[in-house]
Amino acid sequence: MRYTPATLKKLEELFSELNYTIRYEKGAFQSGYCIVEQRRIAVINKFFDTEGRIHCLLDILDRITFDPSQLSEKSREFFQKLQKSSQ
Repeated sequence: MRYTPATLKKLEELFSELNYTIRYEKGAFQSGYCIVEQRRIAVINKFFDTEGRIHCLLDILDRITFDPSQLSEKSREFFQKLQKSSQ
C-alpha cells in the first residue's frame, strides 16, 4: 500500500461511513491516537505526517468492530484491499 494523501482521504471517508469523527489535535498520546468510544471520535496527533496518520487509522480500524456491509461499495472494496495487504 502506498502512503499518499489520496490513501489518507479514502481512510477518512471509510471512518466517516462508520460514523467516526477524526480530529487531528496536538497531544501527548503514547500511541499517537486516542479513541473516545461512546462518541465515536478518533483523535490523531496532528504533528504526524501522512504515513503516521495512515498507520494510526489502520491500527484503529483493526481495533473497532463493524459490519463491512454498512460501507459503500467503493469503501468496501478499499477495505478488502487493506485486509489483503495486511495478510
